[in-house]
Amino acid sequence: MKPSCNAGTTAVEFALIAAPLVMLVVGTLYAGLVMYSVAGLHSAVEAGARCYSVNASQCGTVSATETYAQNNYEGVGTPTFTASSAACGHEVSGTLSLTLNAGVASWNVPLSATACFP
Repeated sequence: MKPSCNAGTTAVEFALIAAPLVMLVVGTLYAGLVMYSVAGLHSAVEAGARCYSVNASQCGTVSATETYAQNNYEGVGTPTFTASSAACGHEVSGTLSLTLNAGVASWNVPLSATACFP
């Protein structure tokens, strides 16, 4: 009986598992970036709404409030902020469209957040 040759089996097994492993790692990183941007967007609109309500010297106008929210945003991309007076008090909204590029495919992820402070 002839002994079987196992040379190269590890390379073949790694080649089969490498693509799904890379996709899992990259997908996890993109999910983290999206969550980081969502948290930053929510934090920025909350800070902007609060500043618009309680700090008239720094956020006395709509444009100053939008700039304040923009400066408080931490995340990927550059969102657009809008400030207004609403029934609930002073409202700040932010929108952002993240583009996730995976080489062969890309996705646009729309994000938005709104906060109101009396």
